[in-house]
Amino acid sequence: MNTGLLVIAAALWGAAAGAFLPRAAYRFCVPSGEPWREQCPGGHPVRGWFGRARCGDCAEAEARYGSSPALLSLTTAAVCAVLAAATGTRPELGAWLLLAPIGVLLTVVDFRVRRLPDPLTLPFAGAALALLGLTALVPEHAGEWTTALLGSLALGGGYFVLFLINPAGMGFGDVKLALGAGAVLGWYGWPTVMLGTFAGFLLGALYGGALVVARRAGRKTAIPFGPFLISGAFLGLLAGAYAA
Repeated sequence: MNTGLLVIAAALWGAAAGAFLPRAAYRFCVPSGEPWREQCPGGHPVRGWFGRARCGDCAEAEARYGSSPALLSLTTAAVCAVLAAATGTRPELGAWLLLAPIGVLLTVVDFRVRRLPDPLTLPFAGAALALLGLTALVPEHAGEWTTALLGSLALGGGYFVLFLINPAGMGFGDVKLALGAGAVLGWYGWPTVMLGTFAGFLLGALYGGALVVARRAGRKTAIPFGPFLISGAFLGLLAGAYAA
């Protein structure tokens, strides 16, 4: 397939997948320890996890709630398009496109409520390893499943050590998310793991520093790290895919 057509197809997939995220984002965006939302702001039941965040029982002016479907759709489309441009027609692109919407959803939830839900982080890691395991059976792939597995264990283990050292600064949700990020990065080798890990910490440090400079946070203020872990993995993945 022509690269331009591939990028367009990936963007269309991302736009369609992102359009189904608003309801899940709304239901998952609750503080740690609280149950997932089961009602819209008007008190009516929210059925299912994926789809528009719109209540048919509320008045028209109050029917919409949660995240903007257009924003989630455009964001997911952009992520998928860039992944397609970097990966090309290699079979692992299928894995990246299936995992991308989950990464976008996790980023939204953690930014809003500083929570990385287990129903997302653990399946993300399992899905990454399973999809890459299948990809390894397809000709013309550019990575190694063994390194993906080891990368998952290494990054998850590293984050677990950081969690033990400073539980206030590193949540256990980040540890579980690191398992999936390590698998994705490990597919393209250890240099990609190191690059993605460094990028995540750098982005987090820059964000925290910007908040301190703007006097919106202190040096000891906790920030959601999941979005930066995901962003770093995304940048590392792009570099690894492009260089493969």
